[in-house]
Amino acid sequence: MTTPATRHSIRNIFSIIRQSLNGEEQDYTQGSIRRAVFLLAIPMILELSMESVFAIVDMFFVGKLGPDAIATVGLTESVVAIVYSIAIGLSTGAGAIVARRIGEKNPVAAAHAGAQSLLIAGVCTILISVAGVWLAPEILHFMGGSPAVVQEGAIFTRIIFGGSLVIILLFLINGIFRGAGNAAMAMKSLWIASFTNIILCPIFIHFMGLKGAAMATVIGRTTGVLYQLYHLVTGKGSSLRFTWAHFDIDKPQIAAIFKVAWPATLQFLIGSGSWIFLARLVAETGGTDASAGYQIAIRNMVFFILPAWGLSNAAATLVGQNLGAQQVARAEKSVMLTARYNAVFMGCVMLLFLFGSQFIIRFFTGDAAVQAYGARALRIMGAGYIFYGIGMVMSQALNGAGDTRTPTIINFCCFWLFQIPFAYTMATGAHLRATGAFIAIPVAETMIALIAWYVFSKGKWKTVKV
Repeated sequence: MTTPATRHSIRNIFSIIRQSLNGEEQDYTQGSIRRAVFLLAIPMILELSMESVFAIVDMFFVGKLGPDAIATVGLTESVVAIVYSIAIGLSTGAGAIVARRIGEKNPVAAAHAGAQSLLIAGVCTILISVAGVWLAPEILHFMGGSPAVVQEGAIFTRIIFGGSLVIILLFLINGIFRGAGNAAMAMKSLWIASFTNIILCPIFIHFMGLKGAAMATVIGRTTGVLYQLYHLVTGKGSSLRFTWAHFDIDKPQIAAIFKVAWPATLQFLIGSGSWIFLARLVAETGGTDASAGYQIAIRNMVFFILPAWGLSNAAATLVGQNLGAQQVARAEKSVMLTARYNAVFMGCVMLLFLFGSQFIIRFFTGDAAVQAYGARALRIMGAGYIFYGIGMVMSQALNGAGDTRTPTIINFCCFWLFQIPFAYTMATGAHLRATGAFIAIPVAETMIALIAWYVFSKGKWKTVKV
């Protein structure tokens, strides 16, 4: 029999969930910090969870086409991570500025900053799309793909790079919505995109093979972007409303966005570059079976990392808005509380990977060699999951404050100066081959978490102006 206090707590929980999913306007600069974290984090977690569900479903159906298809998707997405890095970098810069303007109670300036970031995205996309479509076979060859992978996978790579615009816009506009505190709108747009992907993916793969998976992805992203643009133009369900005047070129505003966005883009490019190296190292030292197993393990890692990333994004929004409202102590408390929640969640995932990796990988492939590599990769990489969660919150908190340079320096030192040489030494010098690359991942992520925690505790982020 439940007590009145228990019933009251349950009602409060459902009330918070309902408010977070409805997208009701909230002032995150006052009131309960715990409530603010959950109001932002619930839709952000659901948003990114749906993205990870699609990644898992996509890999499930692609896996039926064999190891070459799995390797093609994995190697392509290792390079397409560059596109995601640009999207996330622009999203981080735009989101930090939008959050500050919202904290200052100036939604018109927030909308103007968001519109100017879309102009930057358009220029970036042209360069990326042309290069990716033109160099698709060379990209797969450079990544260590076998001749069969290069021959059969080039069309997949061309389609994905050709759709770079919708990939960048989907993430960028969601960053704008999150900066404004409207995490529910970002969630809905990504849900629409992912549901469309999930429906089209098996159908297109059945009739068109591997290129069908790429077409389903691009079409799904496009539906999400159309939903976003509708709400930005009409202002329905959001405090932001874009007008044509907001798109008049504003060089000082573009410079301000670029100042925050380019280190954030470089920050994620550094991480992506490291992942590209690791994917190539695994392919070269372990062959197609190791590459396929590694890519399945990565998809499962992403499935659980993205919800944690949602919590981290909540911390970034709370930092930005509270700094804009001159509530520095509240910003700091928000980050520490979010880090605690993330550590608990990621600790549970770590146990799942340590003891259930074989069962998880077996779900995606019946190939015994691929299963062995995948389970080993998932078990080793999962060993550092608690540190992944803490590091993400600390880095995103610094990004949300507009201090995008510090996490960039941390990433450069830990990924390029440590992880890449360490992985190469373990794989070749210690003769551990693909396993050596797996080991380098949790070691480097642990270093990032500890350094980011130390830097955040020093407090210089409190004085950053954007």
